[in-house]
Amino acid sequence: MTEHVAAQRDPNPPIIVAVDGSAVSYQAVAWATLDAARHGCKLRIVTSVCAPVGPPPTAVLTGEEISWLELEGERIVGEATRIASETLTGEGVETSTEVTTEPIIAYLTAQSRGARMIVLGSRGLGALGRGLLGSVTTAVSHHAQCPVAVIHTTAAADPVSARQPVLVGVDGTENSLPALEMAFEEASLRKTGLTAVHAWTDITGPYLPMSGWETVEEQERATFGEEMAGFAERYPDVAVRRILVKDRPVRTLLEESQHAQLLIVGSHGRGGFTGMLLGSTSNALLHSVDCPIVIVRGR
Repeated sequence: MTEHVAAQRDPNPPIIVAVDGSAVSYQAVAWATLDAARHGCKLRIVTSVCAPVGPPPTAVLTGEEISWLELEGERIVGEATRIASETLTGEGVETSTEVTTEPIIAYLTAQSRGARMIVLGSRGLGALGRGLLGSVTTAVSHHAQCPVAVIHTTAAADPVSARQPVLVGVDGTENSLPALEMAFEEASLRKTGLTAVHAWTDITGPYLPMSGWETVEEQERATFGEEMAGFAERYPDVAVRRILVKDRPVRTLLEESQHAQLLIVGSHGRGGFTGMLLGSTSNALLHSVDCPIVIVRGR
């Protein structure tokens, strides 16, 4: 078992994937392995054997119980390493493992400062049903300093999903630019297309203004075009499909995600404020999409 070392800046930071022995966490390992290969970076597989801490009086583990936890942690990262090695045929990703005694949320939050991405399963062994996000995934998605990828049970390491486009949500604000930049890069590396959705209202139905919305739509269309132009020039190999809708972003992105291999959104959009942890759109999608989703922190 290795000791936790504070994250340091790395010119080619690793992808960190957390496992807990659940099936979805092993799917997260396969997804993270493929993404590490695309980026030519290292893969770190981590698990925590920190004993759960509850209200007092708390149980004190015996030496035998601690040894069992450590062995179980080594078994989990060993199985994850096997999955990583079998995911890539004829290729290799430099992989390391760590079994930490720190609480996993605190550990991952600290390590996110020096990581390319944190990858997690949507729910762990403690989850109670489909659609319920695990406590670790929820906390890390809110507090990590790097992008966080959440992999659901319909995870994306299969050839059918690989033919689908990357999906990104944009809103015309600076907050969405890191997500847009990542989406173009991922689409280029995956040799697939990009679907960009610009939903320019959070209000639908009878509350829409009855006059003047045509002008607003034209303004939003111009903003959308300006937002996309620079990236399209930098990534001429990426075919872009643009969707401009007068609708709620969650609804449109959720519908389009059914035909995407990956959804990328900013941590908060035009309604966000400085220091906001996670916006309503990204939080809602995190709990509802089936495809992998990446939450990208703003600059």
